[in-house]
Amino acid sequence: MPLNVRSIAVSAAVACFFAIGLIGWCTGLMPFTCCKRALAGAVVVYVAVVLVVRAVNAILTDAMIESQLRKLGEKANDNRD
Repeated sequence: MPLNVRSIAVSAAVACFFAIGLIGWCTGLMPFTCCKRALAGAVVVYVAVVLVVRAVNAILTDAMIESQLRKLGEKANDNRD
């Protein structure tokens, strides 16, 4: 069962946005600077999470297909006997 790419990526990006914004605010940066940095960080995290989740989905899908093919192969061998 593949993971939902968009919801995971958006959740991570939003969390990153607020974390970077809070860190910038605590260090005394201007609000506009905090916003720009938080937005840039959120975009980077969004793209990174999308790529990672797609890779995980590909691995999981490949494993499920291999498992099903192995089961079908075993059933075919049992029917030959």
